[in-house]
Amino acid sequence: MEERRPGLDPAVAEVRLAVRRALAGTDAGSTVLVALSGGADSLALAAAAAFEAPKLGLRTVAVTIDHGLQDGSADAASAAAAKAEALGLETRVVRVEVAGEGGPEAAARDARYRALREAARDAGAVAVLVGHTLDDQAETVLLGLARGSGGGSLQGMPAVGTLDGLVLLRPLLEVRRATTRAACAAEGLEPWEDPHNADPRFARVRVRETVLPVLEAELGPGIAEALARTAAQLREDAEAFDEMIDETIEDIVEHAEAGISVSVAALAANPAALRGRIIRHVVASEFHESLTRGQTLEVARLVTDWSGQGPIDLPGCRARRVGGRIEFTARGDA
Repeated sequence: MEERRPGLDPAVAEVRLAVRRALAGTDAGSTVLVALSGGADSLALAAAAAFEAPKLGLRTVAVTIDHGLQDGSADAASAAAAKAEALGLETRVVRVEVAGEGGPEAAARDARYRALREAARDAGAVAVLVGHTLDDQAETVLLGLARGSGGGSLQGMPAVGTLDGLVLLRPLLEVRRATTRAACAAEGLEPWEDPHNADPRFARVRVRETVLPVLEAELGPGIAEALARTAAQLREDAEAFDEMIDETIEDIVEHAEAGISVSVAALAANPAALRGRIIRHVVASEFHESLTRGQTLEVARLVTDWSGQGPIDLPGCRARRVGGRIEFTARGDA
């Protein structure tokens, strides 16, 4: 833990330490962006970045995205920017249009990240910091579990990710939401309360306000931490699998006409979990599409339960068995 000066609040120290560790590998002279909604998590993050980044020789720009989804959103965005300016940060407010498939949450997220990419490019930033906390991680894992989305979603959010070539940093993934609120209070910062964060129409709000408290009450405290640990462990497992795939893939894959082929014998020799990952990796890398578990299992049956079945239509491609190989070829209608 950070050695604290007399009077430095423990919550402030915890958030600053998390931000310092996240920024430690960034080259001096670089610019980083902080995504600032004005809520407690992002406000505590911005305050910590304003304190820590100059000591590392970094320029910090706070970017507030106005989604325009509720009355007064422009005023809320301006207020968030004003708080960042008071912290000594450069600020920018970007208005976006929210539209697209997948519901309002997904559309807003997509619009937000597009705007952050553009703002980072305009500012010459090398990284974007977002304020997801341990509580957000727990909610993500629980939602993924409920949806049966598989190991990928149960891994939650990575502390270090990518955003179209930019580094995406989540410094607060081991920090509780209560800590960010306490840090704001200690620094005299009044966070904005987004009405959407209390709207039970959204599944994440129901998980936050109802499901997790029930789990805590019935199973005991520490559920959020346990879910976050599960995500970290699954991510470690996934990284190990990815390394195994990288070591294996070159020996079992060949280019085929309009596609790629994989050795049946090599797939059969691998455990089911690795076999499925290889199949998904081939389709993702060659055709830029994701397979569901059901689709992956159907392709695997061409290896493990072959009885002369015909081609399988998949997103962007078609899989079929040809002799001792599984061929993946582009679909004419893709």
